Amino acid sequence: MTAFPFSAIVGQDEMKRAMVLTAIDPSIGGVLGFGDRGTGKSTAVRGLAALLPPITAVPGCPVNAATHADCPDWADVAEAEPVEMPTPVIDLPLGATEDRVTGALDIEKALTQGIKSFQPGLLARANRGYLYIDEVNLLEDHIVDLLLDVAQSGENVVEREGMSIRHPARFVLVGSGNPEEGELRPQLLDRFGLSVDVASPTDIPTRIEVIKRRDAYERDPEAFYDSWRARDTAIRDQILAARARLPQVVTPPRVLERCAELCVALGSDGLRGELTLLKAGRALAASQGQDTMSTEHIAAVAPSALRHRLRRDPLDEAGSGTRVTRVVEEVLGA
Repeated sequence: MTAFPFSAIVGQDEMKRAMVLTAIDPSIGGVLGFGDRGTGKSTAVRGLAALLPPITAVPGCPVNAATHADCPDWADVAEAEPVEMPTPVIDLPLGATEDRVTGALDIEKALTQGIKSFQPGLLARANRGYLYIDEVNLLEDHIVDLLLDVAQSGENVVEREGMSIRHPARFVLVGSGNPEEGELRPQLLDRFGLSVDVASPTDIPTRIEVIKRRDAYERDPEAFYDSWRARDTAIRDQILAARARLPQVVTPPRVLERCAELCVALGSDGLRGELTLLKAGRALAASQGQDTMSTEHIAAVAPSALRHRLRRDPLDEAGSGTRVTRVVEEVLGA
């Protein structure tokens, strides 16, 4: 079935912008969307992946390698010219076993036949694409630990009985969840570059528009997609232009200084906040066709980049996004 057009999603501007920024610069580190069910979080992921240009990959390569040289030696792949394929979007279900996530080594075949046999897992399939986890806050701890290791190294390593298999596993991690059902471990929370609050619209006209578009899509997906194709194409062109412009975007020293001042004022742990602010602000500047990053770009992305990195303040009843906005106004005058 044709994915719901990204440009047809009503509202959820912060979520859509975060997804576009990570498409421009995947090193930002992924997106976490917390909020109500049925608010279009997974729809946004699939819609963006569908409008992105296809990737070039070796046919049959389990890690979507761009060339035969990049395809792992354990993969039995026939010689063939690379072909275009859609950007992968892989779901990681809550009940997934470790072998399904990382892949499984066939120890018996290795011992009896001397053959290194490996069944790739979800991390291999997600390479060069998106790994989507719904209810990410309910993931089992040992799966969280696996994701932390892979997110840090960009490589999946499976070791069993003295045997070792490794392959690239670089993907944009997208998670969603309902905060009322449990908190996310701080170590994993910090691995998401951007965090957005996703809420159901409260005004009647907006809700009606959501219903109308979804109903039209379900009645005739192809016709609905065709009616939004031009707008999705415009977003894709904007992303491609921003990717090309990104290496040339200049970050003035004063802007770097403001990034640090903002993170210090908020008391965010570590330096990942500054790095994410820098990357997200630079990607935003590139998406707007600008060659220089400014404090306005920092102010725009600060809530998404920092709200999930704040220490809890029991004396402050305001939400983390509100706290970031307040400090941005104080530090940046924005």
